[in-house]
Amino acid sequence: MENPVIIFGANALGRTAKEIFESNEVVVYGFLDDDKKLHKTELDEVVVLGDTDDDGFLKLIGKKCEAFIALDDIKLRKNLVNMLKEVRHVQPVNAIHAKTTISARASLGHGNFIDYGSYLGAGTTIGSYCLIHANVILGAEAKLGDHVQVGVGSNINSNVTIEDEVFIGSGVTIVSGVTIGKGARVGAGSVVIAPVKAGETVFGNPAQKIK
Repeated sequence: MENPVIIFGANALGRTAKEIFESNEVVVYGFLDDDKKLHKTELDEVVVLGDTDDDGFLKLIGKKCEAFIALDDIKLRKNLVNMLKEVRHVQPVNAIHAKTTISARASLGHGNFIDYGSYLGAGTTIGSYCLIHANVILGAEAKLGDHVQVGVGSNINSNVTIEDEVFIGSGVTIVSGVTIGKGARVGAGSVVIAPVKAGETVFGNPAQKIK
């Protein structure tokens, strides 16, 4: 990537994204955040430039800068993705740590966050705008939809299907062949051995529906 990046979100996720870009020798131009108290302050030696709708900086995106959205709120992330596509006619770039291992036969969409030490196996497919935290393993032919979040140290076995907007906590194991339905939530440390329906929340070993 030749252009510097503007990160939406001056927060913990934004700081991590900054380190990911720097691990690939990509310059971070600045942060945009709607918390006005942060404006003109520095976060890890990079300035918080202004609001996420500041046209003075948005006009740089797609010309002199790229964009990355470092927000874990799905609604906010969707709104900013739509703005970038409709107003700037661009997609956010992927933030992939230099010490992540990705099979040459894996495929990714746009705007994904993949942190240190994660592994994507052969035939793995990731949609767009996903948050894959550190040391996550995605086995061969695992499939993730859009806006999926996977916590630190989770192990997604081969041929698992995870539909859009699923949240998976830290240290989760999902056995081969299982499908996790849209918008489902899996609590930290759970072991999922059976399909999870759309919108369900499950927890435990083995994971059970929380009523």
